[in-house]
Amino acid sequence: MARSLRLMFAGSLALGMHAAYAQETTDAPMQRVEVTGSSIKRLSSETALPITSIKADDFAKQGLTTAQEVLATISMNQSSQSSSQSVGSGTGGQSQADLRGIGGDKTLVLLNGRRIASHPFNGSSVDLNIIPISALERVEVLRDGASAIYGTDAIGGVINFITKRSVKGGSVTVEHYEPQKSGGGDESRINLSAGYGDLNKDGFNVFGVVDVHRQAALNASDRAFSASGYIPSKGVDNLSSTPFPANFYDTGNGLSGNPAFAAGCVGPNLYKNTSGKSTCAMDVTPYMQTIPKTQQESFLGKASFKLNQDHLATIEYLHARSTNEARISPPPMSNIGILMSASSPYYPGGSAGVPAVPGLSGQDLDISWRPVASGQRSGFDTSTSDRLVLAAEGVLGSWDYNAGLSHSISKATSAFTGGYLADQRIIDGVGSGLLNPFGEQSAAGQAYLNDSLLKGKYLDARMTSTAIDAKVSRELFNLPAGAVGFAVGTEFRRDKAEYNVDTALAGQASSSGYAEAQDQSGSRTISAIFSELSIPVVKDLELSLAARYDHYNDVGGSFNPKIGVRWQPTSQVLFRSSYNTGFRAPTLYDLHGPQSKTFTANKYDDPRLCPGGTAAPGANGNVACGAQQYIRSGGNPDVGPEKSKTFSAGIVLEPVKSLTVSLDYFQIKLRDKIGTVAEQTLFDNYDKYKDNFIYSNNGTKLEYVLATLDNLGEMHTSGIDLGLNWKLPRSDYGNFTFAFDGTWVKKYEYQNERGGEFVQNVGVYGDNAPVFRWRHNASLQWNLGNWNATLANKYMSGYRDQNYVDEQYEQSVKAYSVWSLSSAYSGFKNTELTVGVKNLLNEDPPFSNQIGTFQTGYDPRFTDPLGRTFYVRATYKF
Repeated sequence: MARSLRLMFAGSLALGMHAAYAQETTDAPMQRVEVTGSSIKRLSSETALPITSIKADDFAKQGLTTAQEVLATISMNQSSQSSSQSVGSGTGGQSQADLRGIGGDKTLVLLNGRRIASHPFNGSSVDLNIIPISALERVEVLRDGASAIYGTDAIGGVINFITKRSVKGGSVTVEHYEPQKSGGGDESRINLSAGYGDLNKDGFNVFGVVDVHRQAALNASDRAFSASGYIPSKGVDNLSSTPFPANFYDTGNGLSGNPAFAAGCVGPNLYKNTSGKSTCAMDVTPYMQTIPKTQQESFLGKASFKLNQDHLATIEYLHARSTNEARISPPPMSNIGILMSASSPYYPGGSAGVPAVPGLSGQDLDISWRPVASGQRSGFDTSTSDRLVLAAEGVLGSWDYNAGLSHSISKATSAFTGGYLADQRIIDGVGSGLLNPFGEQSAAGQAYLNDSLLKGKYLDARMTSTAIDAKVSRELFNLPAGAVGFAVGTEFRRDKAEYNVDTALAGQASSSGYAEAQDQSGSRTISAIFSELSIPVVKDLELSLAARYDHYNDVGGSFNPKIGVRWQPTSQVLFRSSYNTGFRAPTLYDLHGPQSKTFTANKYDDPRLCPGGTAAPGANGNVACGAQQYIRSGGNPDVGPEKSKTFSAGIVLEPVKSLTVSLDYFQIKLRDKIGTVAEQTLFDNYDKYKDNFIYSNNGTKLEYVLATLDNLGEMHTSGIDLGLNWKLPRSDYGNFTFAFDGTWVKKYEYQNERGGEFVQNVGVYGDNAPVFRWRHNASLQWNLGNWNATLANKYMSGYRDQNYVDEQYEQSVKAYSVWSLSSAYSGFKNTELTVGVKNLLNEDPPFSNQIGTFQTGYDPRFTDPLGRTFYVRATYKF
């Protein structure tokens, strides 16, 4: 088989945006290496795994500044979460990837082939912000499930971030990204790296990489497509029924109103209630951020010692810190028992001049108020990760070995920095007549409000993971068709999670989400043994067998086999196929995560207290009708494991040496999927989920809707991955390479409960997010002497929107296509200069009426709100 085709199977083909894999043949002997997805060391030309390999030089040219951005260029990465979605969501600022769209918790993330402790908040996945992107040599993405090789959580695929093996000399890189549109979102980075020693000559190499990356905040109001939550022409009404000036509910006669209503609800971001009630509503979207202020700092140090020709020892240390400062709307003080008596000077028609409201009974008013004077709620999330690995690899007799001891610590904290108010202080302030919820505060009232602000750390979490692993491989014996490869390994891991809530602080603010949360902790031990065989059955036909047994002390054990076949009838054609089972135990967060109570993203009618949009007798319509309701989420100790079956089959064609085309079919079936039922599904199906609605003892108040993690049902998905790499003939005009990576999803369906109805999700928003029918990444690269340039395109097909709107406004989200262009020059001594443009055509995100995130008007999970962005990078080597 031609060498370029062989290299493709070894993972050196970079699909989509990435550079051509093809390299000039050298006379150097081929080395036995271990590739992602196999424990058997072999010649790199012998493996046949569906791997996408992304070279660090290529994603640097594309202007990709974070690991999350890099993975977003992979077509099989159906969804992703960046720090943008952490605004108001309580995720601690983490970023994650989600291969095949089956959940970030089923995508295994490795650093140099070994695990990293998961992010403590929603701790089912690694926070991509801690990955030292500037220290990377490449990223390998195994598109096939690998539970039999790496562990039970590798159902969707494996992402292996691989750092440089050694560094000699030093370099400094500075870069800056500036959006053409004003407002914020600009980025800067500085990177320093230095290394000393030559492994072959000196027997050692020591290097370190320090990287600092920051991004300024971008407010929702800085972009027209995200500036408002009230878009009548599109049917979008995300107005809040907790406004300033406040709405009230007369406890004496059930009258709802607002003193500002008679004058037309005139005020900043204020509107008449669109439901027809005599109350006002507020657009809080202008107070939101589209992108929070973030900063990532990382250090990677590695020392390698060549003990002799057969043994190499390494010490690797990673320290990373990520901060996220997010701002959201002023706190909604509603449904917490704020009562205003007729003796208050601010009672409508009272001495302070608040406009009178006809029909008041003179009894207490239940107040729904958003104190704008307290400022935006702001929080500061910090995530840190430390990881130490001691490893040895080499040859003992006829066995290749690799063994390591690793210890990882992942910590996260969340703190109030402004805007959050103590509930009881507001209750007392309004009750005493000091605070005015209907207008500007007096000097004394403003001082009282300022003194009611809460500041400090209210939540911290810690996850630790200590692991010992070892594996050996060799060729056992020769068959007529070749040598039989064998590997066996074991792993022992101890994981521990702690969640600590400062109830004295968080308990004072219902808007924190953690007012009722309690400290939680959990731990587990995992032991595993795995083995792998590579059997050349006949010439050009190879059979791969693998199996793994994992035992969790808290949920039991599972045996998972994998079988793979590779057949190469001619040098131009190769067939491959695999089948494996998977078992993913619930994570420690799934079992022990603290339960938080927050407001729903959208407004709903309480199905019992406001059926059909009309308040029941005695119910406060301001909080029961068309209002954000409380929803409670978190861990569940009764959650069980997930089980899966994965099948893939593909063909690779190389009709000519310079052209390679691959086509791979995938199918995943998952049962007992761990997740939560979407909020709109709960409210739309009250009869079915009425046990999830928890009311007060007297039945006059919805305390919360229960949406904790549970085993929901089955998920089925299938589709095709398409890859193409074409290296054009050399010419006087330079060398050109075209690369293409696409994924077409045939089916994606899931159940919200065991045995329930299947929800179709491909090309449709579904309950929580869309699954794109088609995604692709394409690039055209050119190089000539000291010059090179790249033109790249990322495309996502359109889909049926969430459409939680009136029928006449239902719509489909348009396809999204973004181009980028970059050019680099390396003709200066020791210096390389790169300039580029991201979002070359200045495409705004397509409109979406989704309510799954706190951003409005578009979906921040898949699109770029910055618009056309220019960047420049300079690297100096010494």
